[in-house]
Amino acid sequence: MSAPLSIGDFSRASHLTVKTLRHYHRIGLLEPAAIDPRTGYRHYTTQQLVVARVIRRLRELEMPLPEIRAVLAAPDPSARRGPIAAHRARLGADLDRTQRALDALDDLLGPPGPDEDAEVTLRRVPAVSAAAITETVDAADGVTWLQGALGELYATLAACGAEPAGPAGGIYGDELFTRHRGEVTVFVPGNAEPPRVGRVRPRTIPAGEFAIITHAGAPEDVGRAYAALATYVARHQLAVDGPIREYYPVGRRDTADPELWRTEIAWPVFLTVESDAVSSGQ
Repeated sequence: MSAPLSIGDFSRASHLTVKTLRHYHRIGLLEPAAIDPRTGYRHYTTQQLVVARVIRRLRELEMPLPEIRAVLAAPDPSARRGPIAAHRARLGADLDRTQRALDALDDLLGPPGPDEDAEVTLRRVPAVSAAAITETVDAADGVTWLQGALGELYATLAACGAEPAGPAGGIYGDELFTRHRGEVTVFVPGNAEPPRVGRVRPRTIPAGEFAIITHAGAPEDVGRAYAALATYVARHQLAVDGPIREYYPVGRRDTADPELWRTEIAWPVFLTVESDAVSSGQ
């Protein structure tokens, strides 16, 4: 049987502060059972403690208030499972990102990793014809966008019976790094000109001269390799203006194990006869 509670007693019983209860009342999330018309005092019932506990637990799980409102308004348990399952998936993704960030922090604080000891090579890359997708991308979406674009490119080549003529690659405009939003071109070389389908367009990837380092592992962990390559280029005073390139000789299409993925990072440089002979990070 339900019994009335003052806002203070309800706060103690629910572990929600009086300030929080007043806020939930204002936004219509948890309204008092009654309000004294003379004093304006809020009164709750013991039955509302169940709703208060649900709200508190969902807030502990960082569910946004509009989604909690949707859960409470759902007509039956099956309808409630949808927003809860969606939030559970977001929590799992956040946990994965947090774990990767912690792993990266441990890596930075530990001894030099393999990327810092990796050999830097100098290479002249010829021009190639390719199927390409070019868009302006937010850096935070870069990895997801890259995988989607590569999937579309490979599917388009397969649909027209064309075989890739080399590893896929990407050209990354400076603003992607300096402003975290910039132009990206991802491409797959091919011997036949690809059709213009969806976002895919034929493009000639220009020749270039690069200092190249190979990163082993998932693309989210590529920072150390970039730092090692930048140090090498600065030490040898080889840098020239031009976008960074990446090549993907081993990726998701080849193996599901990220530890086996390989990314070649290519920094534009000016090669002289003397620098042609330099092939290590020393």
